[in-house]
Amino acid sequence: MSKITEEVEELVLPIVDELKLELVDIEFLKEGRDWFLRVYIDTQDGSIDIDQCAQVSERLSEELDRTDPIPQNYFLEVSSPGAERPLKKEEDFVKAVGQYIYVKTYEPIDGKKEFEGHLLSNESDVIELQIRIKTRTLTVRIDKQKIAVARYAIDFSA
Repeated sequence: MSKITEEVEELVLPIVDELKLELVDIEFLKEGRDWFLRVYIDTQDGSIDIDQCAQVSERLSEELDRTDPIPQNYFLEVSSPGAERPLKKEEDFVKAVGQYIYVKTYEPIDGKKEFEGHLLSNESDVIELQIRIKTRTLTVRIDKQKIAVARYAIDFSA
């Protein structure tokens, strides 16, 4: 996490907590010539709406104007994480057990770095993923320290 995203997290957490929402992720990145501060929020049941996003955006914008932690011009976007919500925290993995997810690793496991399948289990340092390769079903154990990206995925074979 960068210094800017850490500072924004300190500003936005009291807002989402007060509104009984969940902070999913914060990104600060450059696309073309423009900088974007993206804040992803959700509800416990995944039913975030546009009014809740607008509320957080307005209040966070006021805090950002007051504290001015970002030196350059940027666009603030507050939104839902969408159907392919990232799995970042331990509780995200706990909730995702039984769900279809995508995982990309830093280094190959059995010659592959990308996996999609059902999350069978979540242990403190390892996840088990049931994947399909053509007609075979396999179980892959992935050390959490090797996970570069994990997110929900859409199962088009179902």
